[in-house]
Amino acid sequence: MKQSSFNSSYVLGISFISALGGYLFGFDFAVIAGALPFLQQQFGLDAYWEGFATGSLALGAIVGCIIAGTMADKYGRKKGLLVASAIFGISSLAMAIAPDRNIFIAFRFVAGIGVGMASMLSPMYIAEVAPAHLRGRMVAINQLTIVTGILVTNIINYGLRNHGDDAWRWMFGLGLLPSLLFFLGALWLPESPRWLVKSGRSAEARIVLHRIGGDDFAAESLSVIQNSMTGNERVSYGHIFRKAVLPAVVVGIILAIFQQFCGINVVFNYTPRIFKSIGVSQDGQLLQTVFIGGVNLVFTILAMLLVDKLGRKPLMLIGAGGLTVLYIVVVRMLSAGSEHVSWYLLAAIGTYAMSLAPVTWVLIAEIFPNKIRSAATSFAVLCLWAAYFVLVFTFPMLFDKLKDGTFYIYAAVCLAGFVFIWRNVRETKGKTLEELEGVMMH
Repeated sequence: MKQSSFNSSYVLGISFISALGGYLFGFDFAVIAGALPFLQQQFGLDAYWEGFATGSLALGAIVGCIIAGTMADKYGRKKGLLVASAIFGISSLAMAIAPDRNIFIAFRFVAGIGVGMASMLSPMYIAEVAPAHLRGRMVAINQLTIVTGILVTNIINYGLRNHGDDAWRWMFGLGLLPSLLFFLGALWLPESPRWLVKSGRSAEARIVLHRIGGDDFAAESLSVIQNSMTGNERVSYGHIFRKAVLPAVVVGIILAIFQQFCGINVVFNYTPRIFKSIGVSQDGQLLQTVFIGGVNLVFTILAMLLVDKLGRKPLMLIGAGGLTVLYIVVVRMLSAGSEHVSWYLLAAIGTYAMSLAPVTWVLIAEIFPNKIRSAATSFAVLCLWAAYFVLVFTFPMLFDKLKDGTFYIYAAVCLAGFVFIWRNVRETKGKTLEELEGVMMH
């Protein structure tokens, strides 16, 4: 199949709209960093409640993954994205007007449901509609919108820093606007052709595939997809632990957990706390979140250029090895009270943004067999969010006790991750989802 025969602009359009869920993911992920200094004053948060308020997003995301897995199999990927967009909008408004700590945390949990649904459905949908030679870059668009959401949110937070004690309410409330845009865009999306085939709607799948790549691509893809879905057995979570698919599932789960336990998200979520420990002012703390967001965006774009050329495995190894070294340097800088630590934290953000951040999502979206993709992706992303909760919930308490030594823990995790990736992850670039079944199941 000639690459020139594909309707690349159409694939890019539907990938970008689906990836708007990533923008809202980035918004809810980042907004807490700028809001925490205000929330601490408003609600009197100690280290425990600071960690719980931040981590409640992850608890909701776990529920969102379970809901999304069931909804994606039963009703389709598109309907799941529509529901996620509605949840984003409602929760943003509710957090903005929350009168007390418990109601705020409850609706941050609800926001997490939307994040969990989008974090699973957006990359999975893109992987299922994108041709093999474009898939890595298209799935990486989801990560690009995540980091764009983080950067824009950090800039807005910085702009609102001097707007009084209720500035945090505007920080959260502004999430309503991209939520509405995501909902309207999702109405235009076609359903995933792989879900349509799985649901016995092959004629509709052919129409979508024809729009993506023409007659030959539609006929060839339809045949391959149908052959990969022989049998009508209902898939449950129990099926993902069967011997035939277990190798792919284990790799996906461990990569998902590692992406969080590598520790970089404490830098995103607790930038003010880290820089406060070396005497940086509140203005300076929030300004650092903007620098972090900018570096994150630039290196994510670099990852998009490399993921289908250099490959998935080399980027993952660069990320794990690079963070191991950088964390050790960060410990030394923090213990010396040096403001130069910001350069090494930015280097860590850049390393993560061009490797573990986008490539983990690409791999999770593509390594699972068609028949179990929804259930396996749901479970892997569920594990990712459980790991995120553990990470961000424990960091304030660990940092109070261990201070800069906390980053030694993350360095050790990254070293272990490097060894696992070297030994167990196989290269997936350039292969169709159906070809990868043979690669990953052995």
